[in-house]
Amino acid sequence: MSEQNNDAQTALSQLKEFINRQVIGQDVLVERMLIGLLADGHILVEGAPGLAKTRAINVLSKGIQGDFHRVQFTPDLLPADLTGTEIYRPQLGTFEFQKGPLFHNLILADEINRAPAKVQAALLEAMAERQITVGQATYPLPGLFMVMATQNPIEQEGTYPLPEAQLDRFLLHIKVDYPSAEHEKTILHLVRAEARQATVSMTKPFQPISQATLFEARNAVLDIHMAESLEAYLLQIILATRKPKAYGDDLAGWLQYGASPRASIALDRCARAKAWLSERDFVAPEDIQEMAFDVLRHRLILSYEAEAEGITTDYFIKELIARIAVP
Repeated sequence: MSEQNNDAQTALSQLKEFINRQVIGQDVLVERMLIGLLADGHILVEGAPGLAKTRAINVLSKGIQGDFHRVQFTPDLLPADLTGTEIYRPQLGTFEFQKGPLFHNLILADEINRAPAKVQAALLEAMAERQITVGQATYPLPGLFMVMATQNPIEQEGTYPLPEAQLDRFLLHIKVDYPSAEHEKTILHLVRAEARQATVSMTKPFQPISQATLFEARNAVLDIHMAESLEAYLLQIILATRKPKAYGDDLAGWLQYGASPRASIALDRCARAKAWLSERDFVAPEDIQEMAFDVLRHRLILSYEAEAEGITTDYFIKELIARIAVP
């Protein structure tokens, strides 16, 4: 078991290096994508245009053995364009189900907030139950199934807010920021090299990791030790989002709805995955605190008073963590 764990860690470390060679200055995004992969969840990536959101997800798909499909979300997209539909075969006199893009292993939902609510609803069953029901038949999705969605927070024209039920099904909500000046200089060099068809991937070939190795890594993540006191600390953070008054009247006035039990599961899995990626066999308080932002920011609904005061979910989470004692 230990040897398998070492092999899996080596494979994931090589995958991380492979992505970082082609996605410059987004170390946090790369780490969070790997955590989402190890925790068997879906990720929502938000950032301004041109920050390598789509590129990062594309590169990740090239590092894993599996089917990849990109769906460009548009206002005229239909639910059947995702799930598939039944097609009538006149020569046989029967209907045959034609599978849609969701039956691939890795799905890139590009600009997901540009599709209307009926299309968003088509994702709910797939993301939560890992199956698709069409008519009276239910079809299971692959063992490796991950939805990686992107959205632009700046341009609001022609976009639709994601329903709370769908947001709750995303394991992580990752915010992407601008790279540093040094990283941007490296990006210029990389783009020039790619224009000459001398990409990093050509100079340093990478063998995509197998799904079997990925599943071994997921099992190893579940075996990471978390002390009972830390488990209680993790639950205290989640429960505090439902009853924040115990930690201050101001917090209670800022929040309208707290996190669901899915948040507890997500924070547990992500904290363990972060510890495993750091090559530790135990979870530290810092793992829980760092992952709390990406796990909770899309699950909390602020009050009108908080929005009027300019309070963000990140600020609320920061205040909450500061007021809960660390074991």
